[in-house]
Amino acid sequence: MIKRAFSVVALGVSAWLVAALPPAMPMPAFAQSGPPTPSAEQPPAQNPETANKEAQKPDEYAEAQKAIAGPAGNPECVWLGRRVVSLLWRDDLDTAFRHLDLYDRFGCPSGHIQAAFRCLVLHSNTIDPKAPDSLNGRVLSCWINPTLEVLQAPAAAAPSPTTAR
Repeated sequence: MIKRAFSVVALGVSAWLVAALPPAMPMPAFAQSGPPTPSAEQPPAQNPETANKEAQKPDEYAEAQKAIAGPAGNPECVWLGRRVVSLLWRDDLDTAFRHLDLYDRFGCPSGHIQAAFRCLVLHSNTIDPKAPDSLNGRVLSCWINPTLEVLQAPAAAAPSPTTAR
């Protein structure tokens, strides 16, 4: 019994000593053969594609504001509305409805979302599922002009009835 009590006290003292010791010194870093990390003084280099997209964003909002009369052309309505339409297209209804609540709070017209989504559905054959910009471009064009005419592909010649042999 005394041995057990002594071991419990010894365990408590050793735990207290470990907790009271200063933290261990960090290990020195050894040279590694990897790419150098950018310093705080140098801004990260931008990808030319990213820089082009960033420069294009204000133009999209300006273009929408010129083309759409009323609140649907406001930048916040364009931003939220395009997201709602693309989320509806991707069947993410929960997120689309949350965005739609925000869209309504900004006083944006809900009829424009309906018209843009209808346009997107009518032009669904022009959306390439492997190219993400295909959907974004179509959503933008349907947002700016929801009454786009559907381009009909030339109808294939009706197959002639086969004769029985």
